[in-house]
Amino acid sequence: MDMLKAYKHRLYPTDDQRQSLVRQFGCSRFAWNWALESRNKAYAETGKAPSAITLTNRLPDLKAEHEWLKEAYSQSLQASIRNLDVAFTHFFRRFKEGDKEKGYPRFKSRHGRQSMQFPQGAKPDFDKGLTILPKMDGIRTVFERRFGGQVKTVTVSMEPTGKFFVSFLVEDGKALPKKGPIDPSKAIGIDLGLTHFLTTSDGEKVENPRFLRKDHKRIRKLSRRVSRKTKGGRNRDKARKRLALVHEKARNRRRDFLHKLSTRLIRENQAVCVEDLFVKGMLGNRRLTRSVSDVAWGEFVGMLKYKSEWQGKHLLEIGRFDPSSRMCSSCGAINSGLTLKDRFWECPSCHAKHDRDWNAARNVRTFALTRRNLIGKVPADCRELTPAEIVR
Repeated sequence: MDMLKAYKHRLYPTDDQRQSLVRQFGCSRFAWNWALESRNKAYAETGKAPSAITLTNRLPDLKAEHEWLKEAYSQSLQASIRNLDVAFTHFFRRFKEGDKEKGYPRFKSRHGRQSMQFPQGAKPDFDKGLTILPKMDGIRTVFERRFGGQVKTVTVSMEPTGKFFVSFLVEDGKALPKKGPIDPSKAIGIDLGLTHFLTTSDGEKVENPRFLRKDHKRIRKLSRRVSRKTKGGRNRDKARKRLALVHEKARNRRRDFLHKLSTRLIRENQAVCVEDLFVKGMLGNRRLTRSVSDVAWGEFVGMLKYKSEWQGKHLLEIGRFDPSSRMCSSCGAINSGLTLKDRFWECPSCHAKHDRDWNAARNVRTFALTRRNLIGKVPADCRELTPAEIVR
């Protein structure tokens, strides 16, 4: 399997190009909303939704009805319909797995992030510093680095702050490196938390930067300003952009932190062991909602997954119901009375003293390696915890 990588760069369109891009964003958004409405109506009437191919074949009639759709690249409209079909596929997959509360595709709004895809016809011009798009002149682009390979898909996006970006999905022709056998001595377990972002089985603790909390007062102030502006007014748009800029800076700082940390962990270890966290249950606790959302555990684990594939390393996951922090890493006894406020505890069986996070990281590593038959068995006293115990 060849390696796919995405390279994202900043676009600086002229005023005319900016207006053209905004109109094309609207066309792609309209195609998505039209396809979603068509599927919903057909399913309500007949119990069966039309396929992506059927909806794509109706696009010529839709263009005849709405002449302004012809300004957009035809394959961009088709890509919106295919992306909707992929979104439904992911929804039904999660539905079968038991997650029935979220994931159903929603209608897109002109507020927020906008994007459109070019499956063909778009390419970079490194010498002139331009991005060539269909039906448009070259757009000035800042290429931080050059890349080689076949360009598969080009995605142009506009952030709520009004900044434009282009992302090139490139197939470089290089195969993913083969993964060798796991050496237990080069495997590390990590426990993700709120007090510390993570703790490793080697005893290292990484502080939680809390990017969103640092800007919380500023965000609340700007949010009040937005709510007080007249809807549809230019002042409201200005206030919304100022608010979006604060969120964008916090998001960029968080991603920079996650990228650097995930890259270091993958480079320094042959195998990284993590736990499938019950994030949904944690978000149900109103005292932890903001903190859990700020740490972005899901995004961090996602980075570990694809970076481990790129480097030929292993990412081992254990189940969410496997005991980690409540099990003694020395004797395997379960401390069922442990609560979130107990950061240090003593095992009632062997009287070993534990740092809660470090003990959890050691247990995560033990369970992950045991499942691969790389070390001895888990202590006999070990048992699975119930969902109620996990949330508590």
